[in-house]
Amino acid sequence: MPGRPTTSAAPGPASVSDDALFDMRWERAVADLRAPLGRLYGRAIPIDALMDRLHALLARKWAERPVDLRVLDIRRDLDPHWFQSSRMAGYVFYVDRFAGTMRGVADRIPYLRDLGITYAHFMPCLMPRPGDSDGGYAVMDYTRIDPRLGTMAEFSEVCAEMRAAGISPCIDMVLNHTAREHDWAEKARAGDAYHQAFYRLYDAPEIPLEFEKTLLEVFPEQAPGNFTFDEAMGKWVWTTFNTFQWDLNWENPEVFLAIMETILTLANAGAEVLRLDAVAFMWKRMGTICQNEPEVHDILQAINQAASVAAPATIFKAEAIVGPDRLVPYLGAGRHTGKVCNLAYHNSLMVQFWSALATRETRMMTDVLARHFPDSFRGAQWATYIRCHDDIGWAITEEDAGRHGVTGPGHRRFLGDFYAGRFEGSFARGADFQVNEATGDSRTNGSFAALAGLEAALRTGDAEAIDRAVARIVLGHAIIAGFGGLPLVYMGDEIGLPNDTTFPDDPDLAGDGRWMQRPFMDWDLAGSAPTTDAPHGRIFRALRRTLSVRAACPELGGATASRVIDTGHGRLFCVARPGIDATTWLVANMSDEDQRLHRDALGLPDGPVPLDALTSLQPEIADDHIVIPALACLWLRAVHDGA
Repeated sequence: MPGRPTTSAAPGPASVSDDALFDMRWERAVADLRAPLGRLYGRAIPIDALMDRLHALLARKWAERPVDLRVLDIRRDLDPHWFQSSRMAGYVFYVDRFAGTMRGVADRIPYLRDLGITYAHFMPCLMPRPGDSDGGYAVMDYTRIDPRLGTMAEFSEVCAEMRAAGISPCIDMVLNHTAREHDWAEKARAGDAYHQAFYRLYDAPEIPLEFEKTLLEVFPEQAPGNFTFDEAMGKWVWTTFNTFQWDLNWENPEVFLAIMETILTLANAGAEVLRLDAVAFMWKRMGTICQNEPEVHDILQAINQAASVAAPATIFKAEAIVGPDRLVPYLGAGRHTGKVCNLAYHNSLMVQFWSALATRETRMMTDVLARHFPDSFRGAQWATYIRCHDDIGWAITEEDAGRHGVTGPGHRRFLGDFYAGRFEGSFARGADFQVNEATGDSRTNGSFAALAGLEAALRTGDAEAIDRAVARIVLGHAIIAGFGGLPLVYMGDEIGLPNDTTFPDDPDLAGDGRWMQRPFMDWDLAGSAPTTDAPHGRIFRALRRTLSVRAACPELGGATASRVIDTGHGRLFCVARPGIDATTWLVANMSDEDQRLHRDALGLPDGPVPLDALTSLQPEIADDHIVIPALACLWLRAVHDGA
């Protein structure tokens, strides 16, 4: 009949060659590569020539990519939001302190799986300079694993075993600097002009002195100033962090190409996530603090989009510990929306957690997190955490503090005193780090257990103080798991490890107080944690339960909006997570007393108050008010009608 389709034989099996996949991915990315690279380097090199060189680099690294990772590339192209799943939960560790060696890490995969971990961050493990290496962030060879830990082949083997267990490996890539002993720096010191252009070098001190007028000091105690005179070259070198860490010259397109090759080498070794260290400092501009310059986001976009061609399974996490007003662009804003980093540390959530815990007051926390941050991002999310391997910088701005009746310097000083244990009534046992004598500001070191009061309580044996400290740790883990993003647990926090008091005995570590929060894993404690009623067992099982419940609640994934709710209650921090099939309300009591909140303040649906997903129990209700126990977090979950 006219118009009726004719039948034909079924088509044969279709296939797409690897070369065709590469070409399609290049076409997908080319516009988002050309634009930022043109802005960055269009004056230094013809953009067509740069794009040709980049295309050749990407094609070569794609040709080297192992078959199993090419399969992963296809899976991730089909599920680009994989890292935003509520099943994702991270664990962060130093290889030697966690398991001794790379092979030892493989032996601990069952422990990570039992805890509910699906993302494992190997803290700096690339070949560091000898001696003090800033915790491994002074890298002298990006293509080798620290020989004390193993080999790159062993790293690849462990990554493969982790992938088979459903765990995504993450590794650090330092973008701002290399070690003074890196091959590029050694060639520069030997007079090689090509490699001297890789760094920010000056023949005389006048320009460095002009820059210094507006620069800040990262380590004012151990490494004052931002420039170091190198005798071998007779030149001044930009050294933001330490004299042995030379800042790269990102105005040079050769640096971009060289770093891009390194990133793809690590991706081909099995790293699924690259933590991009010190990104805020990469671009320098006279008259500024040389942090968070617009060009940084062009660089990050170019890196992300280039990787999407040759290693599309790879995502990027920005290490940008900056103020609230500067943080959002690292997850994409304006013309960079959805094109830069996939993860960024939510340091404001961390700071506000500790601030509210010390003051038992949440109004500033609610205000700051609602005021400065969007509910969600496109193709990106937060990495949420309570503390990390680094110190805590008290990023409380004058404006935010002023809205709540305190001054920025005064509140930052209070937090420093409180968490160093100097403030009367403090439960914490942290320590100052990098005190600025001019401003009175200081940062704070300490493990989660030490800052939350468990270390001090265990010393005294005060059962009530121990219970409160355990509750603070459980509360913190529930907040970072429920707030929105990928929660990161730092090694030992799941069993409440105290500060390490032995690090001063090692001359390579003694000068850096941050080693106090990097203790060696206690496997005896970890072994008993699943069954004991001791504090470490209670912490472990609560976290395991929290991550298990989170995995079963899709609305707690990173793609769902995180809507901070101002309930007017100054002791509670509340967030709504409205998903397709269910909504979960996070209600956290930051005080030492039970609190009540009327259900209408949360906007709960009609009917019974939802169960607390963390306990599967109905919360206590008194006169239509929900009772939130002291230092507790409820996840009130309502399944939508018809879901």
